Amino acid sequence: MGMTATQKIIAAHAGLDSVAAGQLVEARLDIVMGNDITIALAVPEFRRSGAEKVFDSDKVVVVLDHFAPNKDIKAAMQCKVCREFARENGLTHFYDVGRMGIEHALLPEQGIVAPGEMIIGGDSHTCTYGAVGAFSTGVGSTDLAMGMATGENWFKVPSAILFRLTGKPGKWVCGKDVMLHIIGRIGVDGALYRSMEFTGDGVAALSMDDRFSITNMAIEAGAKNALFPVDDTCRAYLDAHCSKQWTAYEADPDAEYEQVIDIDLSSIRPTVAFPHLPSNTRTIDEVGTVELDQVFIGSCTNGRMEDMATAAHILRGHRVSDRLRVIVIPATPSIYKECMEKGYIGIFLDAGCAVSTPTCGACLGGHMGILAEGEKCLSTTNRNFVGRMGHTASEVYLCSPAVAAASAIAGRIVSPETIDIEGDD
Repeated sequence: MGMTATQKIIAAHAGLDSVAAGQLVEARLDIVMGNDITIALAVPEFRRSGAEKVFDSDKVVVVLDHFAPNKDIKAAMQCKVCREFARENGLTHFYDVGRMGIEHALLPEQGIVAPGEMIIGGDSHTCTYGAVGAFSTGVGSTDLAMGMATGENWFKVPSAILFRLTGKPGKWVCGKDVMLHIIGRIGVDGALYRSMEFTGDGVAALSMDDRFSITNMAIEAGAKNALFPVDDTCRAYLDAHCSKQWTAYEADPDAEYEQVIDIDLSSIRPTVAFPHLPSNTRTIDEVGTVELDQVFIGSCTNGRMEDMATAAHILRGHRVSDRLRVIVIPATPSIYKECMEKGYIGIFLDAGCAVSTPTCGACLGGHMGILAEGEKCLSTTNRNFVGRMGHTASEVYLCSPAVAAASAIAGRIVSPETIDIEGDD
C-alpha cells in the first residue's frame, strides 16, 4: 500500500523507506516555533532537560504575538523570559514588538517554512503551514522544549481523509467559508488525529491566502495536520517569499484514505459559525437577525492581505454602525505597510474602525477587544468556544472578512450582497 503525502514527509524525516498509520516514529525537525506564552512555559523544561543550547539557532523561532505589546505585568514577564532565552541562544528568528507579526502569517511570509519540511509549534494553529506543502502540527510546551533541545520529536503517523475539490468559489466566498462548510459537515472531531489532504481541480481556484485560512482551521476539525499540493500558485508564492531548497511530496496513487469527501466549491455560500463551536454553521441565508456589539477583522486565520483588501473594498465610502465597534488588525508589519500604501488604513479609519499594530489581541480574549457579559462579536478568527473572547456569557460568531465588513456597516450579521459597494456593478 502506498503512502499519503503526509506519510511521505514523516518517513523522510524518520529515515525510513515507508511508514503506516498508527506507527510510532522519531523524526527530525526542520523548524521549532513558539510564542510568548508557550516559550515562557517551555524554557523551564528546556533547562530541566540539561540542554545548554538549542539544537540549531537558525531553526528555533520565537514570536511575541499573543499578549504583545504587553497587556499587563504577567505578560511583560513572559516576554522577558522569551527575550532572554532568544539572546542566550543567538536565535536568528526572534520577532519582538516592532518586528513581530501574528506567527502563522509571519513565518510563511518570511520564508521560514517550506514544502516537505517537518515543523512543530507551541500553538495549535501551527497546522497553517500545510498550505505550502509542509507537515506542521501544534505541540505542548514539554514537546516544544524537547524539540528545541534535540531537534527531534516522537509522532504517531496519522491516517488521512482526502478532500477532493471541484469548481470555483462564488463571489464573496473565500477559504474561510470553505473550511467552515467542511467543519460544519464533518464536525469538530471529524478528522481527529488525521491528516486532511486536499486535491482536485478546485485547488487551483484557491489563492494562497484561501489555503492558509483552510489549513489554519484544520485543528478545529480535530486534525493532526492539513496539506495542500505544491502547485503553480504555491510555487509562485514560494518564489516571492522563500529562498530555501525544498522538496514537494505527492501521495502515491494507491495511498490509503479513511474517507474521501467531495466538495463542490461553487455550491458553498458565505458561512457563519454560531456559538459555541466552529461546527455550528449556517449559511448567510439561514442566519436570521443577530445584532452585534463588536466586529473583529484579523487573526492568523484572516489577517492577510486579501482579507484586508476585501474588508476595505466593502467599507470604502461607508461608516460602521453606531451600535458597535470594529477592530481591524493586519497580521504582519508588511501587511500593515501595504495597507497604508494602498489606502486601506485610511478607509478603515474613515469608516470608524480602530486599527492596531499586528498582534493576536482579541482572538483569544487576550487584549484589545475583550467582550463584556452579554455582548456579541462577529469575528474572522478561528474559535468561538465559551469565553473565547472574554466573558463566559458573551457570544462569538465566526465568518469571513467580507461578511464581517458588511455586517459592521449594518450592525447585524448580513451578506455582502445587501451592501451598496463602491465599484461593484
